[in-house]
Amino acid sequence: MKGLSETWFADGYIDFELKKYTLLAYLQEISRCFNQNKLYPQLSDLIFHYNNLVAFRDTKQFLQQQFPKRVTAVDLQRLQVLYEQIVSDDELMEELETIIGFSLPEMNGAIQGGTEIYEFVEEQLNIEPVGIVPLDSQEGYMLLRDGHANDTLVYQYRLTIFERADEKYRGIRTQWINTYTHSLANTQQSIKSDLIRNRRELPNPAVYTVVTDLAFPLEETLLPIAKRLLVKYITQHAA
Repeated sequence: MKGLSETWFADGYIDFELKKYTLLAYLQEISRCFNQNKLYPQLSDLIFHYNNLVAFRDTKQFLQQQFPKRVTAVDLQRLQVLYEQIVSDDELMEELETIIGFSLPEMNGAIQGGTEIYEFVEEQLNIEPVGIVPLDSQEGYMLLRDGHANDTLVYQYRLTIFERADEKYRGIRTQWINTYTHSLANTQQSIKSDLIRNRRELPNPAVYTVVTDLAFPLEETLLPIAKRLLVKYITQHAA
């Protein structure tokens, strides 16, 4: 998907009609992906651009620090570039405000559509532990399967904590490990036993299964939502 630059609305020739059609073309592609139940990276990209516009609208300081500047001189001795701001509170600013006033509601509507798909998919996912969960569940395996697949995909996961401003966030890193063909022999418990037997780095892993009766695009929807659901589940059930 051809996306927008971080400062698309202030790049190049700043004209409402031009930026309007740039945005509508972008949202049309987003809509096409959403109609195929493909959420990522489209939804996160859309939210990013929406938040960028809100920050631009609400904070002129953000504008002064972040948005397009024209190079006027280069100090080769100090390797510093001197900039001259091309954005100020004049007719150009009014045009930008018109662009933003149109763009925010359009983006918000698209975000709502993506959020509805996300919530629907999440409701279709069932997560539960396989066997006894150890005290440390920050690292383990996720068994992922949808209702139309003959395979169970196994991912090793590790929860991470990162800080942003004054808040801490939980994230997750995953790595595909193996694929097991669904059969009477390959039960969830037998897959867990096989992982313990053949992957000695996690002798007592936490193992969770995430399943759904419906089929969704794996990389664009099922896997990213399953990962977020796993983080939420582990956090809620932490000892």
